[in-house]
This record gives sequence, C-alpha cells and structure tokens, in this order.
Amino acid sequence: MTITENGVAAAKELLREFAEGTSGLGAIAPPGARRSWVEWGSVDDGVDVVTICQFLFLAAFAEGREPHAHMVTVRAFRRGEWRLPEGAEVRREARTGQRALYAAGEGWSLYIQRYYPGHGVVMVSAGSNDEAERIAKLAAKLVRRKVKERDDRVSLGFWHGSANGAVNQERAIEAQDWSELRRNYSAPVAEQLEKLMALRPEDVNGKLILLHGPPGTGKTTALRALGRSWRKWCRTDCVLDPERMLSDPGYLLEVVMGEARGDRRWRLLILEDCDELIRGDAKQTAGQALSRLLNLTDGLLGQGQNILVAITTNEPLERLHPAVVRPGRCLAQIEVGPLTVAEAADWLGTGEQVARAITLAELYALKAGREGLGTITAEPSTGQYL
Repeated sequence: MTITENGVAAAKELLREFAEGTSGLGAIAPPGARRSWVEWGSVDDGVDVVTICQFLFLAAFAEGREPHAHMVTVRAFRRGEWRLPEGAEVRREARTGQRALYAAGEGWSLYIQRYYPGHGVVMVSAGSNDEAERIAKLAAKLVRRKVKERDDRVSLGFWHGSANGAVNQERAIEAQDWSELRRNYSAPVAEQLEKLMALRPEDVNGKLILLHGPPGTGKTTALRALGRSWRKWCRTDCVLDPERMLSDPGYLLEVVMGEARGDRRWRLLILEDCDELIRGDAKQTAGQALSRLLNLTDGLLGQGQNILVAITTNEPLERLHPAVVRPGRCLAQIEVGPLTVAEAADWLGTGEQVARAITLAELYALKAGREGLGTITAEPSTGQYL
C-alpha cells in the first residue's frame, strides 16, 4: 500500500481517533464526513478488507500504546462463530476466501486470521508481554479445532510469494508408507531411499538432499513418503516459486524463520524442478540465487537453523554445478532412474515382456490400459511428474 505524505498524516490521525474510541470508524460515517481509504493515496491490488483489518490492529502496536505482541499459530479453526476472550469488542470483520477479525479489549488488541484452506494465526498486542501472551493463548484455545492425524496423510506447508509478502498455507496430503512404495524403484535407488527414510536427527550430516533423474521416475512421490517417515521429528514445507524466493532476500528470510512458533522440529524445504538454479551455468543465468541456496544449506544463513533442503531436478549429474554436489554438502544425492527390464516386468505382474527400461509414470500408464498389450515397446517419453 502506497500512501502520500498528506495521506499518512490523515491515516495516523484516523487510526489514533479510532483506537481512542472517538473516531467515526466504529460506526457508519455520513457521506463526505471523512476521507476514504482510497483518498489517502494509491492502493494496489494487494490491499483488501483483510489487509485493512490487520492494518487497524497494528496501529496500537506501531504507535507504542501497546508495545508488546504475541502470536500463536492455529492449525484448524472451529466451525461457525468464533468465541472471543471476555471484554473483546469486535471492531472489524472480513469474510472472503479468508476470514479476519479485529477486536479490542481494555488495554489490548486482538487480530485473528484464518487463511484458505483452514489454518491461520492469532495475534495480540498489549501493555506487557505476559498479558499479550496470556490473551493470545486464550483466544487461540477458543477458536482452535482439534485435528486427528491420519496415518496416510502428512501436513505440508505450501509457501508462495504475494503482494503482501510470503504466504504459507498448510494442508494435509496423502502420502503412502515407504514399504508400499519400495517396489516402484530400482534396487540401488530403493536401497538409498530406504536409508534416507530411516534417518534420525542425530544422523544428519549435510543439509542438502538432491534427487535427480528423468521425469516420471517418482522423485516427488519419494519426497512425500519422506515427509511421512520423518513427521515425528521434521515438518515439511514446499516452496512453490523457488526462483522468486531465492531472488528476494525478504521472502527467503520469512521462509527460513518459519511460522510454527513453539514447534521445535527440524524443517524440510522442498524445491521442485530447480534445473535452472543448479545446472553448471547457474552463476551466469540465475544471478545470486545459487549463492543464496548454498548459503542456506551450509553458510551463515543456515547457521542455527535446523533446516534441510530437498531439491529435485531432471538434469543429469554431470550437468549440475560442482558447488552443489561437492563432498560434505549433500546429506543424500540419489539418481532416480527407470526400472530395469526385469524389474518393470515384475512390477506389471502380467507376464508381459518389456523391451526396455521404463519409468514409473510409463508403468502406471501401461497398467491403466493406455498402451497396447503384448510385447511392450513404448516409445521414450518425458513421462509425467510423480
């Protein structure tokens, strides 16, 4: 949001009056009685009613009247109307794809935001840290819904950049147990993946996990299984726009610092299809992105942060930048290739003859009947992402 100099003064005056209870913001103002939000300056597309609720909440903290703030992450919200701490007066509420509420009590302010599809945050500012923490925890307890973990699902946070900064949306996705997936990989690959699945925090030696190989060989499927295998000691986040994150220091820092306050588990950041970031000519084509990636794994940026980074790429090993695969940097570096002729025939289990090594994506296509019967001589293809 960009506000002109005169607009800043008008906004501060309006917010101060509102916080003191003397502003017309709490009621419907008559036409022409007060300058509108748009008249304060130019408002970009990222500013909406949710942003305004948050802006009003931040006024008391920004001006120092309530200098302490505390935030609590909420994984799932109760359905229906939200119960609020005693004394809370709702000043603004917005219901779009998200839901946001700003309320005020005696000497404290409350902001609740539920993102789409269901997780969110509770923030409280107050005159003391103890008061802010007490009310924030109480408010979170009142709106929180207990979620029972399913064995076949794993919670993933999906990060993406927006006009208002980095956004993390959490959702539960299906993830098969490794024992059900082992047959999808050739013997050498399965052996390496099995060791990775069994890893524990005390065994971590290196912070980069590199899965490389042709499309459709099951790299993403393996990472979902890894998230399930590690979920007791590591939470998993997927960055949807890794190039943008690594080119924007502010976005990168938000992701590194994370959102789950109080969650002391390790974190696994998944960056998929990073071919341009880590191939041999990355220094020329990707600018500082590669440097920031390496800094995150074993540089100053990653110091003190229990963060592992998993990268998938379709590039062969010899085309990757040597700095990425240097000894000591990778916790695991696994080439995920197609199944051999014998392994593919065994996977199909139909007695059909397979003429060549076949990717997992092609095998699923064959099993679904999208290829002819008899001797299988499927043409080489780019497969599909699994």
